[in-house]
Amino acid sequence: MMSPFLCLWIATFFAVSQGCPEPCTCVEKKYGRQLAECAYRGLQAVPAGLPSNVTTLTLSANKITSLQQSSFLDVTQVQSLWLAHNEICAIEEGTFARLLHLKNIDLSHNQLVDFPWGDLYNLSALQLLKMNSNQLVKLPWEAFHTLKDLRSLWINDNKFTTIAQGTFDAMSSLSQLQIYNNPLNCTCRLLWLKTWAENTLISIPKRDSISCAAPESLRGIPLGKIPKLQCTPPSVQLTYHPNLDNTVVYDGLMLMLHCSVTGSPQPEIRWKIQTSSQGTEINGPNVERDGNDLSAGGSKQNAESFLLFKNGTLVIPNFSKQEEGTYTCLATNEVGTREVSVNMALANSENTVEDLFRNNLATSKLGAKHCNKEAQANSSKAGEKLVIIYRVPAGMGSSDGGTLLESHLWAYMLCLVIFLYC
Repeated sequence: MMSPFLCLWIATFFAVSQGCPEPCTCVEKKYGRQLAECAYRGLQAVPAGLPSNVTTLTLSANKITSLQQSSFLDVTQVQSLWLAHNEICAIEEGTFARLLHLKNIDLSHNQLVDFPWGDLYNLSALQLLKMNSNQLVKLPWEAFHTLKDLRSLWINDNKFTTIAQGTFDAMSSLSQLQIYNNPLNCTCRLLWLKTWAENTLISIPKRDSISCAAPESLRGIPLGKIPKLQCTPPSVQLTYHPNLDNTVVYDGLMLMLHCSVTGSPQPEIRWKIQTSSQGTEINGPNVERDGNDLSAGGSKQNAESFLLFKNGTLVIPNFSKQEEGTYTCLATNEVGTREVSVNMALANSENTVEDLFRNNLATSKLGAKHCNKEAQANSSKAGEKLVIIYRVPAGMGSSDGGTLLESHLWAYMLCLVIFLYC
């Protein structure tokens, strides 16, 4: 006859083992919690058939290479998920999104280059997040914005070159942050982190290992010890140059808008063009030359409607009614963005230049008789200017007509200078 103790042991064994996939071991804990121990089993994937009441799942030190949406559908009550020391290089979006009870997750010592950061949005109960010792490159600034209970964040030993300002602001419970051993690019964009780290009460271990990998002049220097950088927002000036080789301006005028910028670091220039028919954005040069030695003939033979040179000069080879609109130059660096716009309008040849400016001054967006340069300097967007192009039909230009046109042209140039430099 079987002893009562042996019966109890067998019953307990089967109760513990029931529903636990091999080669894992499942152990019942207090209050209905259950531990699934699957570490060091040589697993290449998350095993199927795990008990639904598992609250702690240990899958560390296996050979798992990827995770899918279906990987944890059986264990949506899990609170602690240990996945360190695997070979995980890919995680499908939505893999963790349903684990609403998750408090601890360890993905350290894997081969992750990318991560479905949107999955963290639903994990508001998370308290520990370890992603250190991977190959992660990009860290969205909003990645942790819902993790108000997160206490410890480990993202050290990755490939992050920059961290956006505000990345850690929402984590009001954070007490430990590990960000060392990342190849930081210590430019103006990262200066906020130096100031923030100097003033925060959060524990930040190994501060001297939070160092610069670039630029070359700062390589190896701890972020907290880098010298003061010269960081100034862009300043923009827009100048206009018509093609006046022959004094007479004919229909099909070539226009040149030059965007002159200063700032540190050197700002990048792009143009936005809004005409009545379409909007166009030019984010980089489409002409190899720098625009300083531009020949009208060469430009007019180009099939492009707008030519952007490397020095910021925008050329409209054949300005016509179709090219009327607002031309905006935007200059951007790591400190900010500034822009300045000009409205280009093509008038009829029947009107004199004086009439054109008199009739349009009231409707111009300039609007004032003087220019407030101080107000423009404190704004990221300078006021728009109105430029009216005096179009002369082909064939007009000699004798008395040429003399009359020349007087109008000089008046036009004078008004143009007033409008552009205000």
